[in-house]
Amino acid sequence: MTEAYVAHRIIRRFAHWGVWAFFTRFHVINGENMPDSGPVIITATHHNMMLDPAVLSASVPNQRILHYWSKASLFAHPVANYVLTSSGCIPVDRKNKDRMVLFKGTFGTLRDDKVVALFPEGTSYTEPKIMQIKDGAAWAALEYAKLQREQPTGNGSKGIVIVPVAIVYTNKSKYRSDVLVDYGKPIVVDDYLEEFLSESEGAARSAAKRLAHDIENWLIKSTVNAPDWDTLYSARMARDLLWPDEKSINLTDFVDISQTLVDLLANPDLTPNAHNVKRRLLEYYSLLESARLTHSVLSSLPLPRTLDPNQPVALPSRLYTFMILLRDTLALAIRLPFFLFPVVVHLPVYILSRLGAQLAVDEVESQAQNKVVIGLILLVLFIYPTAFFLLWAFMMYTPLGALISAGIVWLLAVYHNRLVLDHYERAKRLFAAWRVLVGVWIPKRWDLAVSALGQYTTPFIPPENPWVQPRANGDEPAPSVALSPPHRGKHRRKAPSRRLIRHVLRARVEAVKALVAFIAHIDKGAPEERRVKSSKHLAELYGNDEEGWRNGREIVSFLRKRGATIAGLEDSIRFEGEWVGEAVSSDWEGETSDVKEDDLVWVPSSSSVSNST
Repeated sequence: MTEAYVAHRIIRRFAHWGVWAFFTRFHVINGENMPDSGPVIITATHHNMMLDPAVLSASVPNQRILHYWSKASLFAHPVANYVLTSSGCIPVDRKNKDRMVLFKGTFGTLRDDKVVALFPEGTSYTEPKIMQIKDGAAWAALEYAKLQREQPTGNGSKGIVIVPVAIVYTNKSKYRSDVLVDYGKPIVVDDYLEEFLSESEGAARSAAKRLAHDIENWLIKSTVNAPDWDTLYSARMARDLLWPDEKSINLTDFVDISQTLVDLLANPDLTPNAHNVKRRLLEYYSLLESARLTHSVLSSLPLPRTLDPNQPVALPSRLYTFMILLRDTLALAIRLPFFLFPVVVHLPVYILSRLGAQLAVDEVESQAQNKVVIGLILLVLFIYPTAFFLLWAFMMYTPLGALISAGIVWLLAVYHNRLVLDHYERAKRLFAAWRVLVGVWIPKRWDLAVSALGQYTTPFIPPENPWVQPRANGDEPAPSVALSPPHRGKHRRKAPSRRLIRHVLRARVEAVKALVAFIAHIDKGAPEERRVKSSKHLAELYGNDEEGWRNGREIVSFLRKRGATIAGLEDSIRFEGEWVGEAVSSDWEGETSDVKEDDLVWVPSSSSVSNST
């Protein structure tokens, strides 16, 4: 019965439901690299606590059973032992120094040609780069290969391989974001075995370190790594500006695009305005975060310049534009009844999941986990069963009624999941539109004072994890200088968004202008000025340079080919479409702005008033 892994299959099904409900796109890359048979150790990145095993188990090709390490003490009780074993867990006594005892359960699993899944970082954490890769997986693989050579099983078992797996989240704590899972080419452990078996002093440790280093190198190449938080946040903001539609990026290119932008912004001397563009991007990123807005929502708002109170527009024209905003509000209201019932049914999930995330406000890696776990518990144990029994009771508890009731509940879940994203995004755009309208039309004296703005222009940095040690690796770009002091774990006091709107709009114009000038300099500068120090794997892949350099023009072409709206950014500062109004007030306390007074108009968006709905 245990060999059927009943508990594992049930947990995997729940994990698949949770991943399906939480993420919009769940993308698996290079799944063919995962062997369909033979002993395998998976080494995966670990940045989202319990959600990483769920994503990994739900994505593994051929539905292979994954076996995770668990504390040996948990197996003491017979019932717990059955449940854990049926779940595929392997007992590990981490206090035991004898590796043959430490890896005994692992060896047994591998000898049965099964898969062991490990997280070599040791713990989940939130940092701008991979901080540590421990060598436990390497030791386990090499000790098993050694055991197979000394005590062959004779069952024709294949040699053990390690498959590194990168789990990358576009926004790991955000509901309806995306996740991609990239399976690397199998690393043949036998290639390291001769050194491991050598009698030379330190040879075994050297082989294990070399194998762990190769695992680390692949994981780094397949994830986004920045030297500091400022660089990561400014690269995210640049990506949002270049791809206003969050879903327009092909997930296969997501890591390479993000790492390319990180590399650009990690070079402080790349252009004369490199420091300034980073500062402007960070300011806009932080103000959006403080105002609880996103650039994708802001760039799609149906707010033309005729609504700007500072523009001399005839009343009929202004009234017409205002009526369009009312039209969009009514259009959403008309659609709402078709989605109202599913929203009401799922409302407890939304509320309690949000509260669960707030319990882990300083642990970003736990927020999505709390949302998913609370949502699954409420839906599977309370909401859906209650709906089923109510429907079944209405059908007089007949067998046919049970089937119909189950089908209706299932259709309700699918209907909600299919429509929630569209309605959610429309509602966000509409609420944001009214918030921006109120923020622009209220008296300027109600704006947040410039002297109090500083705390809202510095992004929040998650607290450090005491179990994580920085890694030493010379393959990344030289560290850049942070632009702001760290504020780890210190959440700012929230300000009403209406008091920040003008500051957000001003920061948007300045960020766009700075980024456009930055890209233009890279694309058109002298050849010696266009050399960009980059991640070595990207330089080799796209720049044909083994020393870690890429050409600026090649980078701009790379971004354009993958959908970056560079031309749209250039058009946006030609002052067509959206308005900013007099965002830079006269009391800006001597701040030198990159935006001239004549430039302060609504930056154009990809959507117009006519197609805003």
